[in-house]
Amino acid sequence: MYGTLFIVSTPIGNSADISARAIEAIKNCDMLLCEEAKPARRLLSGLQIQKEFILLNEHTTKEATDEALILLESGKTLALISDDGTPLLADPGSELVKRCIELGITIIPIPGASSILAALVASGFSLLSFTFAGFLPRDKAERKKTAAEYKGRKETLVFLEAPYRLNQLLQDLSEGIGNDRRAVICIDLTMQTERYERGTLGTLQKHVTEHPFKGEFVVIIEGARGKFLPNRK
Repeated sequence: MYGTLFIVSTPIGNSADISARAIEAIKNCDMLLCEEAKPARRLLSGLQIQKEFILLNEHTTKEATDEALILLESGKTLALISDDGTPLLADPGSELVKRCIELGITIIPIPGASSILAALVASGFSLLSFTFAGFLPRDKAERKKTAAEYKGRKETLVFLEAPYRLNQLLQDLSEGIGNDRRAVICIDLTMQTERYERGTLGTLQKHVTEHPFKGEFVVIIEGARGKFLPNRK
């Protein structure tokens, strides 16, 4: 009998945002799959759980996937987590899930915190349709080309980027989509320092240039023909 792969969502900042099901899956699994050791140890320490883990990240994808499949085929139960939030969204693990599906190994997602959904519901923009655009390409020319391709999209757009590249992201999006397009930067979601910077891509890029900060963020952009909904208390 094959084992089971649990895909477990963990907190994105506030440690209280973890479900009983997530804790149970982590506690009862035979092995944990995680991106990096430090965040995994911090999570386990907070839950007072001791667990061995396999690093599954961009540098170890093939080896870690093969090792995980051997364990699953032998009947072991594994829990896949990301550094924070819901796994697989712009994170490693997709190849493992595909291989499990091919082999008929049971996959059970345990939903929970997601910076993408938290940012969307607080954005004030239409949620009838949205696109998770993720990260723009690293290459400068490709970044500008990709950003411009989103200009005519009517749905709400979601972008991520490394903390130190926010200014560059806003500049590329402003040039590609338009500096007058409404957007919101959702900063440090679920933390005590959580806040929202709202405006147009142009004014937000100017603001970030004048007031740089370090922190996690999600950028939400209104669709080309969307209707802006003002923030209400």
